[in-house]
Amino acid sequence: MAKKQTTKANVAPEMKATNEMQQVIIETAVAEKKVETPKNDWEIKDRLYYLKGNKKPLSRMIRSANIFFFDESKGFERELKYCENQRTVFVDEMKGDQRLSHIIFRNGALFVPKEKTVLQKFLSLHHPDRDVMYFENKPAEVAADQLDYIEMEIEALMIARDLDIDLAEAVMRVEIGSRVSEMSSKELKRDLLLYAKRNPGLFLELVNDENVSLRNTGIKATEMGILKLSSDQRTFTWGSNDRKLMNVPFDEHPYSALASWFKTDEGMEVFSSIEKRLNA
Repeated sequence: MAKKQTTKANVAPEMKATNEMQQVIIETAVAEKKVETPKNDWEIKDRLYYLKGNKKPLSRMIRSANIFFFDESKGFERELKYCENQRTVFVDEMKGDQRLSHIIFRNGALFVPKEKTVLQKFLSLHHPDRDVMYFENKPAEVAADQLDYIEMEIEALMIARDLDIDLAEAVMRVEIGSRVSEMSSKELKRDLLLYAKRNPGLFLELVNDENVSLRNTGIKATEMGILKLSSDQRTFTWGSNDRKLMNVPFDEHPYSALASWFKTDEGMEVFSSIEKRLNA
């Protein structure tokens, strides 16, 4: 009697399920054995370091031994030492003799070629004097910072060009004080543009500070005699009848306090009255 051939069609469903389960287990085990190779983010290139503070001594040596670095991944301090005959700066990983090497800046700079990766990593990643005594020259970061500053400068100049004359006066009063009252509109505009170019960050901050305009109104009102500030700079009164308006809190600038008071219900009425008198 001929043997019955086994085909895919007559394999029991239970056997198919078992085979599929075994295949899944094998694939899972293989996947677990795979270990991703860690990425090496260190860029192999020549690096240049400069002493901070524009210092350029003929030679300046920085520490290359007796340094400790707290390794967060291991949870303890590790001793560091730079030896040219070693492949690491971590003393606990060194093998054989340790021939200490000096690290010397010449004329305020230190060039480290790409072949000296150990020294580069020591200076760029682990040395405690990094960004304190010296810094790494990073042209891309410098360019990004310069670009941000230039864009901020352009924004400040564009705002200064179109700024309302009253707000321009308020901003410049912060810079030059009461002398702004004696300036012509052309002089004010010129100095405003120069100020925006010289200090774009501070200029933008002042433009967006609503208290600057309120302080300017209070100063102008005092200069014109609409308001009076007592000799001890602790009390504001009406100039016409000496009626007290507000007391300046202790250790607070009088016009900053006045600007804050203008935002209160009582202060808003006074501010509205002052604006009408200034524009009369």
